[in-house]
Amino acid sequence: MKIKLIAVVSVLSIGLMQCNDSTKTTKGTVEETIEITEMEKNENEWEILFDGTSLDQWRGYLAEDMYPEWAIEDGALAFTPGKEGGKNIITKNTYTNFILSLEWKVSKGGNSGIFWSVHEDKKYTEAYMTGPEIQVLDNERHPDSFVANGTHKAGSLYDMIACPDEHINPAGEWNLCVIEVNQDANIAEVSMNGTQVMDFPLHGKGWDDLVANSKFKDWEGFGKYKTGHIGLQDHSDKVWFKDIKIKKL
Repeated sequence: MKIKLIAVVSVLSIGLMQCNDSTKTTKGTVEETIEITEMEKNENEWEILFDGTSLDQWRGYLAEDMYPEWAIEDGALAFTPGKEGGKNIITKNTYTNFILSLEWKVSKGGNSGIFWSVHEDKKYTEAYMTGPEIQVLDNERHPDSFVANGTHKAGSLYDMIACPDEHINPAGEWNLCVIEVNQDANIAEVSMNGTQVMDFPLHGKGWDDLVANSKFKDWEGFGKYKTGHIGLQDHSDKVWFKDIKIKKL
């Protein structure tokens, strides 16, 4: 779809030309057309969280700086496990209603996750204690793939809603994940590799029922915060992310 912005400049040219003892007046119009594609317009609405060159939009959870286990490798944000775990990272900014788009790939047998609405507080020692998670996993090899009715598979709303295997690329290949969260409309949608795989409520009875049937049912802060950080998980396995961007709704 294209939007045309038309600027019209009228130029009045008055010339006195003697022809058969009469005067002629000529008028010309100059029209300038500026075309802006819908894609270009939409691109301006996205906030770049990682473009392959800078980690400035991120820091460690419960930390002021970035954990050294996270680094840039060939244009991707790569996590390499260290001696100690718990090196989750979060965005410096917080978000309420948004569309998050990113690509991920995981090592063979690997496990990680993508969080939203992470509330940072020392009483919550891990980002997953407050932030719901879309699972990042090697479905072919990791043990989590074979438990919990499929709700631990890649692309799943972890421990609550399963994502079908056919929408996930295997370990070592990139997967495009798009998460739309609209707290005002009380709905979230998740797409994997171009296909919407689920939608679910974010609060109220529908959400409470999902939590009540999960491992999080007795967790004090889980899913309780409408505004929070985006987070990426240290699950002690090699994982990569790239082309991370977010658009506020």
